[in-house]
Amino acid sequence: MNGEELTEQETALYDRQIRVWGVDAQRRLSKSHILVSGLTGTVVEFCKNIVLAGVGSLTLNDDRPVTTELLSANFLIPPDESVYREKPLAELCCDSLKDFNPMVRVSVQKGDLSSFDVHFFDKFDAVVVSSCSLNTKKSVNEKCRKSSKRVAFYSVDCRDSCGELFVDLQDYTYSKKKIDEMTECRLQFPSFEEAIAVPWRSLPGRLSKLYFAMRVIERFEELEGRKPGQTSAADLPNVLNLRKELCESLSESQMPDALIGRLLAGTREFPPVCAIVGGILGQEVIKAICGKGDPIKNFFFFDAMDGKGIIEDIAKRDNEAEQFQIGCLEGCLEVD
Repeated sequence: MNGEELTEQETALYDRQIRVWGVDAQRRLSKSHILVSGLTGTVVEFCKNIVLAGVGSLTLNDDRPVTTELLSANFLIPPDESVYREKPLAELCCDSLKDFNPMVRVSVQKGDLSSFDVHFFDKFDAVVVSSCSLNTKKSVNEKCRKSSKRVAFYSVDCRDSCGELFVDLQDYTYSKKKIDEMTECRLQFPSFEEAIAVPWRSLPGRLSKLYFAMRVIERFEELEGRKPGQTSAADLPNVLNLRKELCESLSESQMPDALIGRLLAGTREFPPVCAIVGGILGQEVIKAICGKGDPIKNFFFFDAMDGKGIIEDIAKRDNEAEQFQIGCLEGCLEVD
């Protein structure tokens, strides 16, 4: 970071946060720049959290008009149709977020995310994408990796009562408290493309069923030229056929028909899941910017049906071509 100190106004506003994670962490946060694309219910929950936490600036990218599906989970959209009828989603959310914390610069970047070049991403410390195609995820992640500095990349998607979060911090060094002293840790993250390229036959049977189901639906949307969320229950037979083609080595118990059917049938986001996954995402971005605490490496899955959050580390080992390191940590979130 550039070494600038917090202003007196910032110190007063963020006093309680400074007591929790320290003045240096708050300084880093207050000088950070975040880009989000795809203002789903999960992402607006994330935006609310980091604006309140006091990031330096937040840039929003989403030119879509407001639809009934978006209204179901996006609490930043004004309820008055006369207000939101003519404005794109990013502008509406920008106006609302400015009221949460006037000290945070919130702006809009128009245009197709996939059309922005590598230099565009140089000005950000973290990039969060949602509701975008498989190719766009791969492309944006790769551009973040080619940036002149380390740009953290996050992809988040929620379908029905399930959510998935992917994290790529590249070559990441952070501090961790061990007993009474701080130790420095280092992690190497794979890209999104590298992670999903791990052969399924090499993954253990205990891996989250959501990982496989999300990949099959994602692949189906790509083959059919669909936008994320444009699949429905009517597509179930075709998706199941694709599942059979892609994963002959997997048993049905690893990717149940009922789970795929649930993900296809739930076309609208489930606000409680948006709140949980968006909260986790906000926590992870803050940790990455501040350089403190163990980050998620590299997938996080949440299913409201059992109330559990699971972290899966899916990465190819350098010294073993057909063996992979899975599941460094498994957590549980209880939902009241």
